[in-house]
Amino acid sequence: MKIAIHGRNFNESARPFIENMFNELHSRKIEVQLSRPFRTFLDQTGISHFSDLVYEVPEELFDARLVVSMGGDGTLLETVSHVGRRQIPVIGINVGRLGFLATVSPDRIADMIAALETSQFRIDERTLVSIESNIDLFEGLNFGLNDFTITKTDTSSMITVHTYLNQEFLNSYWADGLIISTPTGSTGYSLSCGGPVLVPHSQNFIITPISPHNLNVRPLVLEDTAVIRLEVKSRSNNFLVSLDARSRVVDENTQLTVRKADFTARLIKMKDDSFLNTLRSKLSWGLDMRN
Repeated sequence: MKIAIHGRNFNESARPFIENMFNELHSRKIEVQLSRPFRTFLDQTGISHFSDLVYEVPEELFDARLVVSMGGDGTLLETVSHVGRRQIPVIGINVGRLGFLATVSPDRIADMIAALETSQFRIDERTLVSIESNIDLFEGLNFGLNDFTITKTDTSSMITVHTYLNQEFLNSYWADGLIISTPTGSTGYSLSCGGPVLVPHSQNFIITPISPHNLNVRPLVLEDTAVIRLEVKSRSNNFLVSLDARSRVVDENTQLTVRKADFTARLIKMKDDSFLNTLRSKLSWGLDMRN
């Protein structure tokens, strides 16, 4: 079996679990390819990984059966961008913080490896959002698992986002910004701005304003077959666009169209991994802090 691993820095408390993981992979003769940043971190911290295979850019990722993301949700989003249209399944080990997407705890890595070898897991297909523009915004990586966001670049004045659904005018949002979220991203930035939580396989997008000037403007849930066109006006003549973990400043002449990508992200879930359990665990639903 071949696997690739992408990761970030992790706390020292996770070190024994990571060392055990590489020892286990080596003993099972599993071929491992590492992303260059993660390989550099492992070498600097003295963790033996038994691998000379490295990929610098997504195109160099080998024909892995799956890709392991080692970090938090942000690391998993990066890993999905490495995989792209190849749709190699991704599993997330949570050595970060919240962990809505990276749900395997470090102390269960050995169980995870055994389950992967015996195919005791399921594949969770997740919708991606795709961005079309008159310029290359994200070096060809124009898709995201969580959300696409437009925000102002200064601290003084709001921006205006003229929004059209399937060529029909929807609204002019006077706000600090606008989020277009997938169901997967509904527990991210959109949630913190008052957006609803969607179960992962809802066939919807969410449009969530960020600090809107008009308080009667609310998040909107729409079908994911919709084509969303955006025109942005700003006193500073520029604004910030973000797609998952990637962002850049663009000017007002930038044309933006948002739609569902024609491929999906394939997330590996262990058999006891449930979205509803994750909601209760991460958001403390059902807990009475008085007792």
